Amino acid sequence: MLFGVDGGKVGQGCGWRSLQVIQSDVDDDESVTRNDVQNMREALGHVVMNPQDEALILKVTQARSIVDCEPIQELWSGYGRIERIFLQGGTHPSVVVKDVQPPRRPSHPRGWSGARGHARKLTSYQVEMAWYEQWSSACDERCRVPHCLASHHHADEYFMVLEDLDASGFPLRHSSVQMAEIEACLQWLASFHARFLNQKPVGLWPQGCYWHLNTRPDEWELLRDRRLKAGASAIDDVLRNARFQSVVHGDAKLANFCFSEDGNVAAVDFQYVGGGCGMLDVAYFLGSCLDEQACERLEQPLLEVYFECLRNQVTDVDAAALEAEWRQLYAYAWADFHRFLKGWSPGHWKINHYSERISAQVLDDLEIS
Repeated sequence: MLFGVDGGKVGQGCGWRSLQVIQSDVDDDESVTRNDVQNMREALGHVVMNPQDEALILKVTQARSIVDCEPIQELWSGYGRIERIFLQGGTHPSVVVKDVQPPRRPSHPRGWSGARGHARKLTSYQVEMAWYEQWSSACDERCRVPHCLASHHHADEYFMVLEDLDASGFPLRHSSVQMAEIEACLQWLASFHARFLNQKPVGLWPQGCYWHLNTRPDEWELLRDRRLKAGASAIDDVLRNARFQSVVHGDAKLANFCFSEDGNVAAVDFQYVGGGCGMLDVAYFLGSCLDEQACERLEQPLLEVYFECLRNQVTDVDAAALEAEWRQLYAYAWADFHRFLKGWSPGHWKINHYSERISAQVLDDLEIS
């Protein structure tokens, strides 16, 4: 059986010209700013790279030259781009570059382009760089992530050179999935949460996930569901004060998982990684690839897949107590995202009878009238 999900944009191939071969375009390479580079991108119609960034890529990969590039996607709200860089010689045939360059005038497809959203995005890239520099090396093959080869930032601009997971055996992206692929992602999440169980999220978001209440007051203000609005703080309190905390991915949708031909999984996009209950990732992931009928039918079997993997990997904790608490908090995590979604995009397809039922159950438990 196939389960569907919204697909992401994937760019087509593009030409490549280094700044080093367009000397006539500038008088002095050292004076080239990122704005200059962006203007050249637009004028030439294909990718141009800052010479310092190009030199960094060549240094860390020991490559002789950059031979081509391929756009993967634009970052949300025009904050930069992700590109695949093809290399000649060296240790890597290709790398992936995440190049964050905030726009002069931020925009948002749904109109959320205020100062709070801008600040949240900038912090998210700072956190992602901290994740790759300080945390990602703790992940093993059970919760595979890209290796970070190099990174740097200046002011509000961030540049990360990452392992190309396509070249490392994870070339597949799915917009619809079989049960085996859903189970593989749940096992990745369980391994990730077990790896970082009860660790303080130093350098990451103190509270992971992009939708938590403290970071989304504007959406809460616009929430028309009076009862859910009244219970939002209590739901958040329960999740934040859970006995067992881990590090959560924070945006664990299907689109952020990369698959190998033999069914293994890796994950990308760690802008909202931080502290939290593991059920936040699990509820959000299942909502990204299951419709409401599948959620009703498969909730318990899929939770068992996750908890079986978690039980087999946690150490030095009361595994039974952990499972008992997190099973109860699955509904709270679902209701928490439902609260955000109803304020952010009231007509979203994920607002369905299953979500309404789960949220009502949580509000009943909290005695919110």
